Formats: sequence, C-alpha cells, structure tokens
Amino acid sequence: MERITISLDEDLAREFDALIAARGYSNRSEAVRDILRSQLETWRQARKESDHCVANLSYVYNHHERELAERLTSIQHDHHDLTVSTLHAHLDHEHCIESTILKGPTEDVRAFAQALMAERGVRHGQLNLVTVELDESQKQHSHKHSHAHGHGYRHLHLKPSR
Repeated sequence: MERITISLDEDLAREFDALIAARGYSNRSEAVRDILRSQLETWRQARKESDHCVANLSYVYNHHERELAERLTSIQHDHHDLTVSTLHAHLDHEHCIESTILKGPTEDVRAFAQALMAERGVRHGQLNLVTVELDESQKQHSHKHSHAHGHGYRHLHLKPSR
C-alpha cells in the first residue's frame, strides 16, 4: 500500500470528520479511498474507458397503464443477454417497483436502460452502473449470451475495474 499525505484547512477537516462519522467509516483513510474509487469510476465512465459493466436499473411504474407490464417483460426478453435478474414488488394498488440486475457491454446496458425507462407509464427510473473488466476466461469466450449454471444461479466472471 502506498502512503500519501494531504493537508486540509480546519473547516474542511471538520466537515470531512462529520461525513466520516455519519457514514460510519472507521478512519479517514478508508473514507478517502472510497471517495477516490467513486471519482475514478465517474471518470472512467465519462471517458467510456470500460467496455463492460454490471448495473442495477430500478424504476416505478403504473401497472394499470395499458399493456405496460407486457411491454416491459418483452423488452427484457429481447435483451436476455443483458438481463440477469428482476425483482418485482407491489407498492400500492396502482404502482409497482422493479429492480433489474444487468451485465454486458456498457453502451448496450445504457441503451437498454434508456429504452425501458422511456416506456409510457414508467416513472422514477434510475440506473446505477459500475464498470468492470472481464476476467481472462471471459475475454477468450466473449459473445452475446449469458451462461446459466445449475440451480438458477448465473456466474458473472467479472472483476472490478481498477
């Protein structure tokens, strides 16, 4: 591990310590590492540096909207190579929330998420995307479909970007 030293003015240090306490970090170093990881991920995504990602797409929709549930299911089936799993929950008499785990080429995942969120009746959509590097076995075996393994589990075979 490499050690670095930074200087902060007193007000910034006090605010940073309040953030550390509020988020439950055990020390400043762990908080700084987390902030750096987040900023580096944002930078990687802005530069479109990573070809692959894992993501969570969450959205609320009105299940009374004409044929919307069928359209959403159809879109997911059309993109079965990107869709790992979907969790569905009823919020009230009219609204449902779905949270869909995605994986695949970053641009394909973004386009899929945008198309799904653009469906009439979908509200409050949010994509949380994390870039990843494929491990060596996936680089040699890269094509557009997922490999389902027994017992309903899918193995991602991914490692986090650095």
